[in-house]
Amino acid sequence: MPAFKEKTVVTLRTHGRGVSHSRTDISLRDLSFTIDEPAARGGTNLGPAPTETALAALAGCTNVIGHKCAGQLGVDIGHLDIEITCEFDRRGVTLEEEINVPFVALRQVVVSDGSIAEEDLQRVGVEVAKYCPLSKLFEQSGTALETIWQKA
Repeated sequence: MPAFKEKTVVTLRTHGRGVSHSRTDISLRDLSFTIDEPAARGGTNLGPAPTETALAALAGCTNVIGHKCAGQLGVDIGHLDIEITCEFDRRGVTLEEEINVPFVALRQVVVSDGSIAEEDLQRVGVEVAKYCPLSKLFEQSGTALETIWQKA
């Protein structure tokens, strides 16, 4: 029986419905959620802002790809705690001027509570940098991305 080969390029789909000037209801797969601005910026605060959603996607991707890389290396990273700090240039979103690199710098601290050795954790970090599509997206846009991997 031939082995099943997954497609290497797939089409991802999502649908956004602008409910107001600040709120967008998103549906994808069988999920739905809201992206919104905080009340201080005229939103209804029903979900993260678009820029915050991008940072959340990076944290999620780091977690998923981190576990895949750890599995491939045969090491236990346990649970990851991911803290992201972002220097964001708001001049673009305030329509003051066009900004080529709005996410100026991102600092990601990834803390593992697994039994993994420090040297192996650093190897996981190197592998994640190679394969995480969100890390690549930020870096290739010009964002200075620093990721620090630590043991708990």
